[in-house]
Amino acid sequence: MSDKLTKFLDFLKYEKNASPHTVSGYQRDLLQFKNYLKNKKLNWEQADNIVIRGFLAILYEKKVKKSTSSRKLAAIRSFYQFCIQKKWMADNPAKIVSTPKQEKTVPSFLTEEEMAEFLDFPRSEKVLDLRDKAMLELLYASGIRVSELIGLNLEDLNFDERLIRVKGKGKKERMIPFGRTAEESLQIYISRRMMINKGKIDEGALFLNYRGQRLSTRSVERTVSFYIQRSAVRRKISPHSLRHSFASHLLSRGADLRVIQELLGHESLATTQKYTHMDLRHLLEVYKKSHPRS
Repeated sequence: MSDKLTKFLDFLKYEKNASPHTVSGYQRDLLQFKNYLKNKKLNWEQADNIVIRGFLAILYEKKVKKSTSSRKLAAIRSFYQFCIQKKWMADNPAKIVSTPKQEKTVPSFLTEEEMAEFLDFPRSEKVLDLRDKAMLELLYASGIRVSELIGLNLEDLNFDERLIRVKGKGKKERMIPFGRTAEESLQIYISRRMMINKGKIDEGALFLNYRGQRLSTRSVERTVSFYIQRSAVRRKISPHSLRHSFASHLLSRGADLRVIQELLGHESLATTQKYTHMDLRHLLEVYKKSHPRS
């Protein structure tokens, strides 16, 4: 990697406190753009807005998602802005390049009835099933991201006030409440947690795999997929859908949008506002099914 790119990634990691996922994503996107420049026999300084538009055009031809193209453009913009701050360059050529217009998508979510059926699983007293039960209940009760869930430690739980301390994006901490049902499932799981791998476990991590190590994102995805298949839901549901369901159900029951924003850890209210569109769709479905003259 070039010296400029290395210093930019260090800036993201150590000064901006960006997550490892974000840093690796920026690195991957910028290396792809760097290779594009290399094929054009150009360097960072020689690239202008026309060159960047050409890069986006190739992504379009390859049918890369617009959201992915937008992310790559954002990485390029951020890199050049960093170069300006360091006085390595005088201008940001990506600044005047328009972001690809995004398709409007409504997040997938479960209805309250579907969620109740989904959370009826698992039903056994095996310790890993008790873990799954506690994990799924907490995801829905708190609306936290999977990355936040697997990062939880025992010390992050406050049963007296039913709060969890969560480290979100940019390592920002927030306190999230959870309900009695999640509390009960967590207490049962924790009381049996030492049975995993005969007690040879990561003593700090809350959710463990069968080897006693901290659970991975992929493991959570497999768990959600497994129990969705056992339920009556016949559409694609991901762990993130539980977060969408959390927000949608709060909104439909009258919760303030800014409260939901705080709970979800969104920096911008605009990010949270997508749930108003989701709730409107639900209201229209109910209207069409219920009104005698719909």
